[in-house]
Amino acid sequence: MNGKESPDYSKTLNLPQTEFPMRANLPKREPDIVKFWEEIDLYQEVAKANAGKPKFILHDGPPYANGEIHLGHTLNKVLKDFIVKFHSMDGYDAPYVPGWDTHGLPIEQQAIKALGLNRHAVSTVEFRRRCQEYALKYVDIQRKGFKRLGVRGDWENPYITLKPDFEAAQIGVFGEMAKKGYIYKGLKPVYWCASCETALAEAEVEYADKESPSIYVKFPVKDSKGLFDVKDAYVVIWTTTPWTLPANVAITLHPEFTYVLVRFGGDRLIVAKELLAKFMADTGLEGGQVEQEFTGKDLERLVCQHPFFERDSLLILGEHVTLEQGTGCVHTAPGHGVEDFQVGKVYGLEVISPVDNRGKFTAEGGMFAGMTTTQANPAVIEELKQRGLLIRAGKIKHQYPHCWRCKHPILFRATEQWFASIDGFRKQALEAIDNVRWIPAWGRDRIYNMVADRGDWCISRQRTWGVPIPIFYCADCGKEIINDETISHVQNLFREHGSDVWFAREADELVPPGLTCGHCGHGKFRKETDIMDVWFDSGSSHAAVLETHKDLHFPADLYLEGSDQHRGWFNSSLSTSVATKGTAPYKAVLTHGFLVDEQGRKMSKSLGNGVEPQDVIKDMGADILRLWVASVDYRTDVAASPNIMRQTADGYRKIRNTFRYFLGNLYDFDPKADAVAYEDMTELDRWAMMLLHKLIQRVSAACRNYEFHVVYHAVHNFCAVDMSAIYLDIIKDRLYASPAKSQARRSAQTVLYHTADALVRMLAPFISFTAEEVWGYLPGAKERAKTVQTAGWPEADSRYIDAALADKLERLLDIRAVVSKALETARQAKVIGHSLEAQVRLYVDADLRSFLEGEDLATFFIVSSVELAGAPDAAPAGAFREADVAGLAVEVVKAPGQKCERCWIYSEEVGASEERPTICSRCAAALEG
Repeated sequence: MNGKESPDYSKTLNLPQTEFPMRANLPKREPDIVKFWEEIDLYQEVAKANAGKPKFILHDGPPYANGEIHLGHTLNKVLKDFIVKFHSMDGYDAPYVPGWDTHGLPIEQQAIKALGLNRHAVSTVEFRRRCQEYALKYVDIQRKGFKRLGVRGDWENPYITLKPDFEAAQIGVFGEMAKKGYIYKGLKPVYWCASCETALAEAEVEYADKESPSIYVKFPVKDSKGLFDVKDAYVVIWTTTPWTLPANVAITLHPEFTYVLVRFGGDRLIVAKELLAKFMADTGLEGGQVEQEFTGKDLERLVCQHPFFERDSLLILGEHVTLEQGTGCVHTAPGHGVEDFQVGKVYGLEVISPVDNRGKFTAEGGMFAGMTTTQANPAVIEELKQRGLLIRAGKIKHQYPHCWRCKHPILFRATEQWFASIDGFRKQALEAIDNVRWIPAWGRDRIYNMVADRGDWCISRQRTWGVPIPIFYCADCGKEIINDETISHVQNLFREHGSDVWFAREADELVPPGLTCGHCGHGKFRKETDIMDVWFDSGSSHAAVLETHKDLHFPADLYLEGSDQHRGWFNSSLSTSVATKGTAPYKAVLTHGFLVDEQGRKMSKSLGNGVEPQDVIKDMGADILRLWVASVDYRTDVAASPNIMRQTADGYRKIRNTFRYFLGNLYDFDPKADAVAYEDMTELDRWAMMLLHKLIQRVSAACRNYEFHVVYHAVHNFCAVDMSAIYLDIIKDRLYASPAKSQARRSAQTVLYHTADALVRMLAPFISFTAEEVWGYLPGAKERAKTVQTAGWPEADSRYIDAALADKLERLLDIRAVVSKALETARQAKVIGHSLEAQVRLYVDADLRSFLEGEDLATFFIVSSVELAGAPDAAPAGAFREADVAGLAVEVVKAPGQKCERCWIYSEEVGASEERPTICSRCAAALEG
């Protein structure tokens, strides 16, 4: 060494250099990226880049402006963002106009609570103003939350259902439906929430377990039409709602069922024959002698006495009667049940509904007046007991409708309400459903059956905060007045003043000048005081937004919401669109499942198993939430937990580290000057290019099919296996030890550049913050596009798909896997430490020898040398064999020669250079060059 110290050869290597940080620190870095997007006006930047391209319109289902964003919002909005961003990079102009649903009872309740309002001490207009303030406050809070998630949209110009232009368009939809005869007022049993004091639509009702009374009651037979002696004869009914008995006017039988008159001691009871045994078991009655049998048809129009009121109860027939439970004799109160009401119409029965808005009995309820329905249950049971008409009282746990807002059990209550007649356009709606693409496909059957079976839509609400029903009544004759003239006039008033004007002015100031009643000719009017169901608000968004916004079109290409919206927004939108335009407002509908924890339990405050997006953003970053959304198959219920978020963060780190490796090895690479043509690349590099383009094919297809979990798993596998475990491992020596400008190194760099460039663009819709960060470090990227989101989607090139090369590398990798196992065995036996300490001797058959000769196997296996020895049967006893790979045995020995201080490969050529005696001849040549 001539007394000199050995030089530090590590400084002569092309080691990775990049300022792209290993630690993501997303919570700190992401807000800076949000600021960058705001500075460049990202939404308009993308709009300019895509101007003139075909449109793709995802119409936003408006979240309710009440409370902070939660994980359900995150799942929904991020999925939409994936789709919009993918389409905007894949050749479409894909504007996204977010919206908010801002009317309705929850905001009324929260405004009263949060603002400390005495609802009855402020005027209606003032109360509505405070509701608006509350709603707009949460619009702003949620907008900030969505922007922090990296969701791109026209946030400065969203649609909001309380805005005057939206309300005016909604009035137009109502007017068009009225003009076609689809809107009517009628007395009907509707879902009624006594707690909220308003009618509910089907979409506002959810089912939950409830414990109810279960009673069997005797109705004395008053007139048997000569079929049997009425003495001690009774028809037995079963009910779980004793409080509805005051409204009973009939008992419904099935026309074809067999009924029996059975003697139990002194009583003779009529029940369905098939239910007799169950009835006896439930009531504890024994013996029982059947005296007569009848069909339900035989018993039609027999008359019973009401159990405690001076009123008849008529025996009538109905197909809705079943033999599932009870007695086959159904207590019928048209004022408290839809089927009761419908069958009652056939028989001209009186509709009695002695319950007020708060669920309390009116004077019509007689002895129960002033009681709530809950209080009336035991009182009715006691009255029946006193009269000797109660056979048995017990309890039953069953599914019962509850108000989805306050969670209290609801009533069926006949009231005067405004309805949309579904029958008027049901056939068209069902036809429209079959012209829509439903994803998943079962969504079609779900909404089809709902529309086929649903009753008329109750669209009126007895509340204050909402869009008023734009109907006037003649003050003289009471006739309703709604026509093109009144609708147009009210629309103009709403556009100018908002719907508050309806509450601020008298009817005479709201009607068109000179309006007279078409029925009686008078010119004085009063106005409707009910407001519209909020589902009519959001259900009109196709008219208020898609048809009016300059960047959008009707119908939308896609609606995307949770699967509960088949009965909600998808349904109300379909109804209003078909009713007014004869077609669905969407070409495709995509649904996602609900959130559950790792045990599959629904997330709830009581279980304490929720995950707050704000916490994840603060601790890990929004990109972790976004990657979690990408990783799950959202078409079923979606699991989330802190543990799942940590697992997602691990997956994120693998992707980030792969990008860092790419960027670190591109520090001296100019894609314009240094790129190597495909045909000049090494075979391994051409294989890596093929893997990349197969990935582009797979990811593109998955995105077009909205299968984002396929994207995540494909990308993760590509980074963790194809790149890190194989390709990047093999080329490390070439990147670090080859001459910096050599074709071999530039070939590998070209692959890394193309891979980083394609991968960052494919991931831009998904981990948008990280993609933007990577774009800032990728050579030449900022010159091509200010933001990765305008850089376009990578295109798969079929020229890179080489089947013969794929087969060859697959075979080589199978052999490499056997060699890796042999190396690990040798490592455990202390034969070697690092794989570069090894020489591998392959004992191969003739076919394998022919295949392997001429290949750079040492580089491929990451060992110092490889020797093709004799046939497998000549291998020493300790050689490693794998049953799956025939014709191969592997022996691992210590590599001959010395370790090169620069590349760490053992070689007998180390010391060949007098100038550089501690490095191999390859490294010496590299330094010479």
